[in-house]
Amino acid sequence: MEKVSKNSSMEGKEKYYWKWAFLLLLGVVFGLSLFLGTRIFANREPDFAEIPPITQRQGEPVLTINTNKKKVNQIISFFLSEYQKDQEIEYTFYLENEAMLNGTFEVLGFPINFYLYFDPYMMENGNVQLKAKSLSIGTLSLPIKDVMNMIKRNYKIPEWIDINTEDLTVMLRLDHFRMQNGMYIKTDKIDLVNDDIRFSLYLPKDSGTDKEHKTSKDKKKNHIDSTNKMNDRSIKTKERLFL
Repeated sequence: MEKVSKNSSMEGKEKYYWKWAFLLLLGVVFGLSLFLGTRIFANREPDFAEIPPITQRQGEPVLTINTNKKKVNQIISFFLSEYQKDQEIEYTFYLENEAMLNGTFEVLGFPINFYLYFDPYMMENGNVQLKAKSLSIGTLSLPIKDVMNMIKRNYKIPEWIDINTEDLTVMLRLDHFRMQNGMYIKTDKIDLVNDDIRFSLYLPKDSGTDKEHKTSKDKKKNHIDSTNKMNDRSIKTKERLFL
């Protein structure tokens, strides 16, 4: 009887030890999993300073360009060739020591070629004003105002260009002009005699920089939250096993 009792007692102790050994092994496995999971999914990216969104053109330019009349004339020529496609009446505009508009109009069915000369002035807001100063139209003598009225009525002019026939001026409203990517242009300097032209490019007011930054920040936060939840579940599972 005593041997049977001792054998039963020893078997009970062995089961007890195996039970704790098994729980200890599970604890080590879950602890290691928790450690590796934390190391793998932990955010190792540094916290960069947030980039403030650009909401107005009066901010810092993203690009400042120094150029000359030849390059500006190439840009103007390309723009007008695209803009005047399928137009019966065409005109050209280019820069020398003064700005010049060249076009034609008909008198008694005959095409008459003219040259209208301007002095350019840079405005405080970065726009450009062209002040008409002289007109070359062969042997004809016509007032500049009449020719400008003809241009305003018959020529295809971009919406951001205002023609004032009373003041004999043409205003290039660059603050209303947008490139295809939405960027703004602002004139910094116009010196035709010394061939020095400068302008700056600005991001559009509705720039997606702030939206992209916010989306990236939200994704980063969601990733950290999901890692924390996984860690919490692992800890709770470990606690239940030991209980």
